[in-house]
Amino acid sequence: MNARQFFEQQDETLDLYTKAITKAHGAHHPEIFGVRKVYEELQRKFRAGRTDLAEEFAQLRTLTHGYAIPDDACGALALTYQLLQQLDALSRA
Repeated sequence: MNARQFFEQQDETLDLYTKAITKAHGAHHPEIFGVRKVYEELQRKFRAGRTDLAEEFAQLRTLTHGYAIPDDACGALALTYQLLQQLDALSRA
C-alpha cells in the first residue's frame, strides 16, 4: 500500500479524529491544534495530487514529539497519532 491509498482509506477517520481531539485535548495539549492545521494542509495536497509532503510530515513529527502518545490520551488521540505515523512512513517509502 502506498501513501495515497492509505490516505484515501483513512482520510474520513483522520478528518473526524483530528477535529475531535482538538475539543477533547486541546486545553491540555495545544499542539493538537497544530496537528489539525497540518492535517488540513495534507488533505489539500493529497486531493490535489501533490507529493511534496515532506514539510508537513516534518511539522507533525515536531508537534507530536515523534508521534509520542501522551499519557492522558484517549483512544481517538492514540489512533490519530498511530495513523499519522503510518501515513508519514508510507510517504517516505
